[in-house]
Amino acid sequence: MSSNFETIRVERKGGVASVILSRPGKRNSINAQLLSELHQALQAIASDLEVRVLVLRGDGADFCPGADVKHYASGGTGEGRTPTPIQQFDIAVLLHEMPAVTIAAISGACAGAGFGWACACDLRVASETARFNTAFLDVGVAGDMGGPWTLPRLVGAAKARELYFLPGKFDAAEALRIGLVSRVSSATDFEVELQALVDRLDRAAPLALSAMKANFVAAEKMGFAQYVALESEKHTRLFRSNDTAEAFKAFVEKRAPVFKGS
Repeated sequence: MSSNFETIRVERKGGVASVILSRPGKRNSINAQLLSELHQALQAIASDLEVRVLVLRGDGADFCPGADVKHYASGGTGEGRTPTPIQQFDIAVLLHEMPAVTIAAISGACAGAGFGWACACDLRVASETARFNTAFLDVGVAGDMGGPWTLPRLVGAAKARELYFLPGKFDAAEALRIGLVSRVSSATDFEVELQALVDRLDRAAPLALSAMKANFVAAEKMGFAQYVALESEKHTRLFRSNDTAEAFKAFVEKRAPVFKGS
């Protein structure tokens, strides 16, 4: 993976990767370069089966307010005005379907395409400073990054339509109430509680964690009977693994399991 990114940072510690949107002075808003670099980073992470957890977050006070509207209003430059479809749309698919469990760690502004990226992740956790808005109609576009597919699955069809057709800012407490985020932390506790969540997932049985993620992705693409057949086959195979035997033994012995990914 390239380490020469200018609009994002990628950090790696064991089985955890963090991708930090980073456009200082622009609140991590999106231009063509950020799209391209984020797509490149996520492709590399998705192909690295040693990564168990991916955290997507913003640098500084904000997650991502969406497109850099001033940049696009002024005409941008070349590709900056019309990013390639694979850069623009595949990012949400990568976040939603990659083998790793993806977490959107949200503080400050989360709107537009940034809102869509958060919805594409497996989990969303927020600081009390988080502020959300679909915002697409406010700038005369219908939206991108898969929101009309992901958002109804999170908050229900009626609420998702309301958030898109009647855009407006709402806070972290409301995001928790409607089920958009799974937990909200105080600004002072956000980093500690986020790290605890990441550590818990990183300690989980790696084969089971990746199979569980794959099960959710598969279930969205097939009928119930077909999915149950697939789930049963995976469950039987996983049940014979060394990690599952270790988990059962550790449970009986009242100790922490030691997983080896086999």
